[in-house]
Order: sequence, then C-alpha cells, then structure tokens
Amino acid sequence: MPNIKFYDHAQIPMEMHKVKIVQKLNLLPARQRLVKMEEAGYNTFMLHNGDIFMDMLTDSGVNAMSDNMQAAMLHADDAYAGSETFYRMRDKLEEIMGIKYLLPAHQGRACEHIIAQHFVKPGSTVIMNYHFTTSKAHVTRLGGKVEELVKDEGLVTKSTLPFKGNIDLEKVKACIEKEGAENIAYMRLEAGTNLIGGQPISYENMKEATDLAKQYGILTVLDASLLQDNLYFIKIREESMKDKSIREITRMIADLFDIVYFSARKFGFGRGGGILVRDEAMFHELEDYVTMFEGFLTYGGMSVKEMEALIIGFEETMDMDVISQAPQFIKYCVDELDKYGVPMVTPGGGLGAHINAREFVDHIPSEQYPSGALVAALYMCGGIRGMERGTLSEERNPDGTEHIASVEMVRLAFPRRVFTLSQTEYVIDRVKWLYDHRHLIGGLRFVHEPKTLRFFTGKLEPVSDWPQKLMEAYIAEFGEEIE
Repeated sequence: MPNIKFYDHAQIPMEMHKVKIVQKLNLLPARQRLVKMEEAGYNTFMLHNGDIFMDMLTDSGVNAMSDNMQAAMLHADDAYAGSETFYRMRDKLEEIMGIKYLLPAHQGRACEHIIAQHFVKPGSTVIMNYHFTTSKAHVTRLGGKVEELVKDEGLVTKSTLPFKGNIDLEKVKACIEKEGAENIAYMRLEAGTNLIGGQPISYENMKEATDLAKQYGILTVLDASLLQDNLYFIKIREESMKDKSIREITRMIADLFDIVYFSARKFGFGRGGGILVRDEAMFHELEDYVTMFEGFLTYGGMSVKEMEALIIGFEETMDMDVISQAPQFIKYCVDELDKYGVPMVTPGGGLGAHINAREFVDHIPSEQYPSGALVAALYMCGGIRGMERGTLSEERNPDGTEHIASVEMVRLAFPRRVFTLSQTEYVIDRVKWLYDHRHLIGGLRFVHEPKTLRFFTGKLEPVSDWPQKLMEAYIAEFGEEIE
C-alpha cells in the first residue's frame, strides 16, 4: 500500500497535520437533546449547529482549510469583472485537469442546474452510474428522466468489491438502444457515488464507459465533487494505477470527459464550484447561464477570497498525504463497527462511514423512514448529527406512493482534516450502544412534507413514544449529563 501512514501494526490512522486553531464544541445534556430533536421535527437538517457535538451531516463546505489556504485569502482581487483571482484559479485548474475553459458557480448544484438547463429536454434521458439528490431533481424538473446503471453488485451493502460505483456497460448499451442515442442528453459519471456510501469508480470503468458513449456521439460529464477520495482509492486499489502519481491519475481521468464539474465545498476544501468545458463553442453556449443565475463570469457567485484559497486547495488535493486522511479515518470507523456486528456498508468508501439502516432497524418498515429514525436516535444518544440517505431522501412516485430507496443508510460524514481519533472513538462507542438498544427505535411520519427535496426542510413526528423510552434507557445507563 503506497505512501499510507499508520501507527505500528494496529492500522490506526495517523493525522498528517497539527492543530493550530480550535473551535469549541458543545454537548447538551440528553434531555435537552430530546427537546431539540422534537423542535427540529426529527430532521437533523433543522437542528441548530450550537446544539450539536459532532457534526457528521456532510463533508460539504465544512472541511478544514490549511494555513496556506487561509494565507492565500489575503491575496484576493475583489474586482467585479476581470478579477486576477479568477484567472489564477482558471490556470490552476487547467494545469491539473488540462481543460482550458472555466465557468465559475457558487456550488455544485448550481453547476448541475446550468448543465441540465442547457442539455435536458422533455423526454430526454440522462445516464448515470448513480444519482445524487440534486443532480436527479434538476433533470426531472425539466421533464427528463434518469437511468441509474450502476452494477448490481454495487448495491450489495456488505462486500469486498473495491469499486462499487462502476457503471454496468451492458446496461448502458441496452439503454442507448432503447432510448436512442439522440435522446440521451449526456452520460454523467460520479466519482465517487455519494448515495451508495461514497463508493469509488475505477479509472478502467470510466474509460470504457466514456469510450462507449463517444461511439454513439453522447456527451460525457464527470461529477468530480468527491474526486479526491476517488483518486485515493484508484491509487491504492487499482493495480495499473499504483505507479502513477495523483496528479497523473487526475489528468488521465479528466482527459476522458467533455465536461467536468465540481462542488468546491468538497473538492478543494473550500466553498464554490465550477464547470470545466473542453469545447470553446460549448463554453460560449453555457456562458449566459452564469451571468443570468450566478454572477459575472469571473466570480460566478463565489467570494474571491474563497477562490484564492481554492487555488491552494486544488494543489493540496494532489498530495497523497492530504487526501488519504478522510478515507483512512472512515475505514477505521467502519472496520471497528463491523467487527462489533453493526451492519455497515463495506468496504469503507469516501465521504463518510455508512450504516446499513435497513438491517440496523429491520423492524421499521421503509414507509416509516428507518434511516431517518436512526439518525434522529443517534443525535439524541450522543449529540452526533448524521444524515439520512434512504427513502426519506427520495421523491414520491407520481401516484403519491413512496419510492422505496434501493439502500437505506445513515451517513456519518468525515469532513476532511476536522475530527480527531478520540472523537471518532466516541462516535463508535455511541453507535455500538445504540445498536445494542436498537429495538427501542421506532418509525417516523411526515407532518410537513415539501414536494421537492423534502429531506432538507420537511418535519416529522414519531409514530409512538419511542424517543422518550430510548432516552430513559440512555439516561439509566449513562446518568444525567451536566451542561
């Protein structure tokens, strides 16, 4: 295993950085956490950050900047038009990706909006290895449909498959023949696949899929938001890539695609986003969307200070010591819980440790949102905010019935360079306790259900008094916590 830092023999991950600035955390007493969960409508998105001890909701926009990134912010050129910061960012991305044209945007879903707005027409199809919530919503909002063609084994939660995000090439061929190449708006590959556990896609599979798309004249699009984790996995798991540098692998991947877009809230350790376009004519076709929806072409809704920091962040993403940190901590968390018997998504992927909620609380029917119930229980029993990634994150079928998710997961995200090993051990301990008392967790139902992306702002209630019984058991064991 190349260039991976562990303590002797124990396979305990080692931080390759030192802490220079700290931020105080707050752990509310258990009874207060129950009240806060009730006030939030059993939706962890609706919790106040000040009421959270370990925020593992997401890795988006909450990663730690390095000293060099923060220092770079002082160099920002805040001109509305023609900012030199933009040109430095564009040039750095061209150096890394080999793509000349950059359209800046305020975050990843803004990039998805622009791409879908231009290419998706009513009745058209977008091929994906797996969808992300917003990427799918932008397509369906415009009258298109998404075909998720990940290999079947990618949906098997417990396995040793190294690249569970790989797209099924036979399914792709069948889809193109069925829909007609002229009706395929584009093929979007996500590296790695967020909603099935941050699972990576191999370089070989990306190459084969994009070669196939090009045979049919289909536009190829890479969602590079989680690319840095995927680069790590390609380096250590794909035999043909082990002698390649991270920079070389990045360029090889980018060379496969017509468009590369990313959320810099993940890729680059900052906030913002961008669309890299290979073809000049296509770039000019997309320009108007930036000025209409985002801002001028040299800031695109981003703060130039953040853009300046991202230039350094992109370069740090080329460092194996930097990008290995989150996957190693995730692996440690997943392995420790798996050894205890907690049903985990294995092998550990990028982004976070993922609990298989369908097995963890197998007594809760999918219509009562087992992932949502489990993530609420985890906050109440530890002050840990995770994210539901299951049926609650889906949209209802046209007839109003639930669209049951293919996987029910709770995501415990590991923002990059943020948490320590002792904090990780605390999370492991609380998940173990909750697993031992899982029979106390019950289901949820909506009391306020938005029509689109309901998991963000919807409010729910328990189907019984299970939260009170769960907290009684917790306090009986751990005692009354003092604020």
